[in-house]
Amino acid sequence: MKKILLIVLCFVLPPLAVLLHEGLSRKVLWALLWQLLGHFPGVIYGILVVTKDRAR
Repeated sequence: MKKILLIVLCFVLPPLAVLLHEGLSRKVLWALLWQLLGHFPGVIYGILVVTKDRAR
């Protein structure tokens, strides 16, 4: 259920969704950069990060 909510949040604010999923990391900065370059690249990057399993 959490992953579904994060995916929905990716459509509105991708950097926030990545921040909630990954914590404070470089991926959040990348999501913010992609969001500034255009909304759709930010959404795509956010969905990729949220749906990918963390390898920690």
